[in-house]
Amino acid sequence: MYEYLRGSVITKAPTYVVLEVGGIGYYVHITLSTYSQIKDVDECKLFISFQVREDAHNLYGFATEEERQLFTHLISISGIGPSTGRMMLSSSTSEELQRAIINGEVETMKKIKGIGPKTAQRIILELQDKLKKTDEGVSGGSISDTKPNVVEEALSALILLGFAKKTADKALQTIYKQNNDLSVEALIKAALKKL
Repeated sequence: MYEYLRGSVITKAPTYVVLEVGGIGYYVHITLSTYSQIKDVDECKLFISFQVREDAHNLYGFATEEERQLFTHLISISGIGPSTGRMMLSSSTSEELQRAIINGEVETMKKIKGIGPKTAQRIILELQDKLKKTDEGVSGGSISDTKPNVVEEALSALILLGFAKKTADKALQTIYKQNNDLSVEALIKAALKKL
């Protein structure tokens, strides 16, 4: 529903920010790493995750798209809600957390408040393969950190066109390895030729 909010920072604290956008003040929950990136600015852009519960509609904001994606992955796991996901991303950077999950570091995960050994193992089990695919840069793969959104946008478009996610992703990865300077449109066209 919300992709991002850009506006004036009215109030900021380590756990939330009030962002004024078009005359409306939005109360947005944030992580400590996002706070450290916006603490010295008067205006900012936050990538938003809108979470609806029975008793509340909450906005969670992130300074980077990568941090929001990891948050989305974390809260997709049974037993991990938005508050726990935010706690995990506040305990370490998204890169450190992602590396710990990919490398299966249960002990590192257990150091995070509220994460026990069973939960840590479940997180690793459910997210390890997903994160290896989306962030191959950690383990020496081909996708550069500067343009991961190009591949993701192309993949979304191909899925909307009716192609299977796994097949489309494989084709896009192959094309991106050969030429990582392609625009989204060029990447989609090249993938359509392969599919």
